[in-house]
Amino acid sequence: MRRIDAAEYATRDVGLLLVRVVIGLSMAVFHGYAKISGGPERWTGIGGSMAELGITFLPVVWGFMAAFSEFFCSILLMLGLLFRPAAALLAVTMLVAVTRHLGLSPDQENSGWSGASHALELLSVYVGLFLTGPGKYALGLLRHS
Repeated sequence: MRRIDAAEYATRDVGLLLVRVVIGLSMAVFHGYAKISGGPERWTGIGGSMAELGITFLPVVWGFMAAFSEFFCSILLMLGLLFRPAAALLAVTMLVAVTRHLGLSPDQENSGWSGASHALELLSVYVGLFLTGPGKYALGLLRHS
């Protein structure tokens, strides 16, 4: 088994920081902010996506949770605070988004796998980040060496 030297660890941690900041900022600014500031009417519409999973009660709550994760969990992801719970909530939100796109009728815009591809890509990023952790450049990291 090959040993990993300190320089490889340093570049890995910089890479994780770069991915966290760019993905987190993009999600918060381009997706989350509009949803979190949209209010209950918008949240109800977003929460209606849970019907794809057979969950039809309290769509406003589910919509708020999606908006919360896309905005606030993205900020937590960037900072490295509550990192794994934030990455997990974002992954679940993207899983629901994938099912929503796959559940659209073929004649609707953003339907099928091509419509689900962005959410699927982000799902894989969030699961990967959940598994690897934030790296050493994280505000909330308590590491045991």
